[in-house]
Amino acid sequence: MPVPDHLRDPAAIYAASFRTIREEAADALARLPGEAHDLAIRIAHACGMADAIDDLLVSPDAVAAGRAALRAGAPVLVDAQMVAHGVIGARLPAGNRVVCRLGDPGVAERARLGATTRSAAQVDLWEADLAGAVVAIGNAPTALFRLLERLDRGVPRPAVILGFPVGFVGAAESKAELAGDPRGVPFATLRGRRGGSAMAAAAVNALAAGLVGAPA
Repeated sequence: MPVPDHLRDPAAIYAASFRTIREEAADALARLPGEAHDLAIRIAHACGMADAIDDLLVSPDAVAAGRAALRAGAPVLVDAQMVAHGVIGARLPAGNRVVCRLGDPGVAERARLGATTRSAAQVDLWEADLAGAVVAIGNAPTALFRLLERLDRGVPRPAVILGFPVGFVGAAESKAELAGDPRGVPFATLRGRRGGSAMAAAAVNALAAGLVGAPA
């Protein structure tokens, strides 16, 4: 049998996708501030689930803070290379650095000595870049827990935390801790187990360019 007829034009595909999300998630979008709609739509698009917006939590100042930070040249600190690869570099407004320290020398040993994950261990190496940064966590709950621990110890505050770790152990709990006590930092997160690197990257892309600049 022949392959069914289908859209091939990238712009048309994205337009149809975003229109579908707006239609299917109209009620969920209505409860969010208007400036958060692009972020919400990007999140839903990244996972193919419009109902993800039902679980999205965005603090009132998160979008404005994140966009201002990117325009000012702040780095984007990520917990996994998959997040870094999902960020559309051409749309970052100030040629912003995307920093993942997971593979840095000594991270594995730091994790071993601390009896933790490499994702969490690398967070300790973010301190020099942390003030005013955009933090996007899309893989490891341990990284989000560690960031919150470090904030409790007085490290510089980032401009915004995009907390989207995924999984069955610690993901829901780490995001609940962020939402319940964000340590004075604007944030966006997703309740429950769902999350992932694609969502974290999508959140960065939304701050950088809204719904413009979707890759072909």
